[in-house]
Parts: sequence; C-alpha cells; structure tokens
Amino acid sequence: MKGNIVVGQSGGPTAVINSSVAGVYAQAKKLGVKKVYGMVHGIEGFLEDKLCDLDEYLADPTGIERLKRTPSAFLGSCRFKMPKIEGHEDVYEKVFEIMEKHDIECLFYCGGNDSMDTVKMLSDYAKEHGKEQRFVGVPKTIDNDLPITDHCPGYGSAAKYIATSMKEIIRDNESFGAKKPTVCIVEIMGRNAGWLTAAAALSKDADCCGPDAIFLPEVDFDIEKFMDKVRELAATKSSVVIAVSEGVHDANGTYICEMGREVAVDAFGHKQMSGTAAMLAEKVAAATGLKTRAIEFSTLQRAATHIASLTDINEAFQVGADAVKAAEAGQTAMMITLERNGDDPYQCGTGAQDIHYIANVERKVPEEWITEDGMGLNEGYEAYARPLIMGELLPLYVNGVPSHLVRKK
Repeated sequence: MKGNIVVGQSGGPTAVINSSVAGVYAQAKKLGVKKVYGMVHGIEGFLEDKLCDLDEYLADPTGIERLKRTPSAFLGSCRFKMPKIEGHEDVYEKVFEIMEKHDIECLFYCGGNDSMDTVKMLSDYAKEHGKEQRFVGVPKTIDNDLPITDHCPGYGSAAKYIATSMKEIIRDNESFGAKKPTVCIVEIMGRNAGWLTAAAALSKDADCCGPDAIFLPEVDFDIEKFMDKVRELAATKSSVVIAVSEGVHDANGTYICEMGREVAVDAFGHKQMSGTAAMLAEKVAAATGLKTRAIEFSTLQRAATHIASLTDINEAFQVGADAVKAAEAGQTAMMITLERNGDDPYQCGTGAQDIHYIANVERKVPEEWITEDGMGLNEGYEAYARPLIMGELLPLYVNGVPSHLVRKK
C-alpha cells in the first residue's frame, strides 16, 4: 500500500476489540504503511476529522501488549447510522474528502451488523463514483450473530465470563441450604439471538451442575410454563438458578421486559433491553412466596478483559491483521471471517467474504442445539462453544489492579 490507512471501532465494545486494532496496526507496519490512523469515536468522529496517530501508542511493542489487555474501545466507539446514499451524497463525499486529506487508502471498521452496513454503503458509494479507496470489515460482536463466519471475535471472552460467573452464582446460591428455596434469575444480553445466554450452559462441569434452565429468544417464552418449571424445581431443590436472555418474548413478539412499560430505542431503532430478570423475579415471588434474586450482567459481560479467552484474543488480532492483507491484495467490500478447520484439536483459519451477504443479516442459535423442551442447550452447542473460551492472558497489574492503555483526549 502506498497510502496511509485508518481503523475505527463501532457499536458495543468487547473484551478483545482492541486486539483487532493491534492486529491492523502490526500488519500495516509490517507492510511498510507510513501512517496508521485511528478514528476517534468511529465514523461519527471521522466525519468531524477526529483522528489519532497510533504510532504514539503502539510503536513500542509494550503498547500492543497493553492494548490486548485493555477492555472497551480504545479509540472510542459510536452508534452512528450512515444515512441512505441517495439524497445524502454530501455525507459520503465528506468521508472521501477526509480520506484524501490524510492520504488514506484503506478504511478498516471493527464492528457488528450495523458496522458492516457502514462498510457496505461506503464501498457501494466508492464503486458508483469511481473512487479508489478500499473498505474492509473486521468482525466484532459479543452477540455472535454475524452470518457466514463460524463465530465472532468477542464472543469467546464474553462466553468465558458468563460461564465463570454463572458457576460462581450457582455456588453462592447453594451455600445456605435453606428449607425454603432461593430462586436466582440471571439476565444475559441478547436481543434476538441467544448466543450469550447459551454460554451459561458452559458452566456445567464435573464440579457444577450448571443452570437449572436456560431461556433463549429463539424460543417463544410462555410465562405460565416458566412458572410451572420454577415450581417443579423448587419442590426438590433448595437452590434454583435460571439464565434468561434479555430479549425473550412471547408468541406475539412482545419482549417480556417491555410488558407494562415503555422501552427506549437507540439510533438504529433497536429497543433498549433491560429488566427481564427483575420482572420475572417479582412474578415468581408474588405467585409462590419464594425468596428470589435478580442479577443482570449488563456491560460486565463485554468489559471483562481480566478473564478474556486467549483463543479469542489471538483470533481478534488475526482478523485485524488479515483485513490488512486483504486490502493489500486489492480487496474491498469484504469482511474477514473465521473458518473452523477442526475440533480435535481445535483449528481455525480466516477467509474474506462479500460484505453484501453479511450486512444487516442476523444469525441465531441453531434449533438443533436447543433441547426439546426449549429450556436448555445440548452437547452440540457445547462442542461448538467450548474451544472458544480456552486459554488466558494475564493482566499487567499495577497497584493490585489491571493496567490499561488509555488514549489521550
């Protein structure tokens, strides 16, 4: 590549999204790229010409190692939706003006479904108007819902956190052995796809029974059947722990969390999910008199770099590096994908797929991995997910807590 490049981050952060930025930077420098810029707060910041020179942070190899261990989006994220091209050509021209100003030849965007839509639209505009700049998507989402790719960087680490925390919650809930059962309902992220909630199944091990039930948005939620399940469990157990996706909904498509209240929406029109566990815990307590507890992991499941999967970190770095290789080979309008080559031992390579088959497409948990009663996951899911949570990368501790690489404002 003769020109400079820029990399940005968008959407909800993950524990390993910064590893992808490190991969982009390392590979670009290996190829002799002079300047690797970072967008400050994604494409929204880029439209305001907000850039940082990554040499300032990553020229020293210790910077890359610190970045791999830093949660959230080092460059700053955004939830900015690019407008339709027709009638908003000025917005797209602004992107290319800034690219030309800084001699930027390639733009790399780390994100999920909506971010890949940004890559698609910028690529389409470039093609329609004879622009030579190239655009490559770098997959990132704890939701694991991008199509074509075997899995998404970010999911393995979130799954590892969820499995670990569920195991600890189960151990805690079992502590008292009370005659009157305690029902603990754990709410896990996932609007329409239940990949994260499914990870609760990975807490089951030789020393842990795992959750008593798991409810995914892929299966219509029936409150009466849920209550019957709770009563059945409470009749024989002093500790009941249930995992539920924030996005579970009834047969009419109404989210359980929005029953009886209004739910806010974000810039992309997505409803803001929260409160499912609390609402269900209240209903259980009112109907049964049982002691209940609601736990919501919220942002913890995407920010826990201290327990990130080493497999996930390495793969996130690799998709960033391979995005640069794809651009160097002249490819554009592509997203790097992870392609599993074996399970025993686990092996995974990468590929590059047309962004038009990926943007705005959502992949859900396969029906064949959900138990017949719709309240759990079978061995097929575990065989798929277990390799993704393997390995650890210890934090770099300072004063007893992990040290992070922080961008100057």
